[in-house]
Amino acid sequence: MPEIELNCQNLPCPQPVLRCKRCLDEQSPASLVVVVDNQAARENVTRFLSTQGYSVQVEDAGDGLWRLRGVKGDVSAPDSSDDCEVCEVMTEEQLRRMGEKVVVFLTSDVIGAGDDTLGAKLMQNFLATLPELGAELWRVVMLNGAVRLSAADSPALPHLKRLEAAGATVLVCGTCLDHFGLLEQKAVGQTTNMLDVVTSLQLATKIIRP
Repeated sequence: MPEIELNCQNLPCPQPVLRCKRCLDEQSPASLVVVVDNQAARENVTRFLSTQGYSVQVEDAGDGLWRLRGVKGDVSAPDSSDDCEVCEVMTEEQLRRMGEKVVVFLTSDVIGAGDDTLGAKLMQNFLATLPELGAELWRVVMLNGAVRLSAADSPALPHLKRLEAAGATVLVCGTCLDHFGLLEQKAVGQTTNMLDVVTSLQLATKIIRP
């Protein structure tokens, strides 16, 4: 079978990952090439293919394009605390046996409305207190303005790194990072897409949104 090539230029998140998933589900190719035109898609597709057992080579094709060549092989699956469980199907009984899977869903870098300075302090206190959840804290998902918390100059960075070191997965929206010009400044967590976000919320046993 000739190598499959997917042209994912100009596709919004999470379409590049969805196209890859559909291709793998329907054809199970030994290798494929995915062409993307933004860094968020490059990171998302690379991580998705890696979780599916593909080794991925990234080639800068010029003109703002990347060619991602995935080859099926003996690639160790990422640890369950770090991987992206795209389209994982679990029964409620399986989830109960695994214990609580708490997702913290953040859409802003402040908490509440009225005074952003106070809201920023409240967010720092909130993140600093999350370790009290212990092993039940599964993922921290950041969208929209919350992605600023992952930037290298963010005062929240030590708190997020502490959570990550303790075993929680930190997912940072790639589209949002791109929108705010922060893709290069992200200093913690994994760049993610909307499919990851939806799947995380679906699998969670509890969602906390401050």
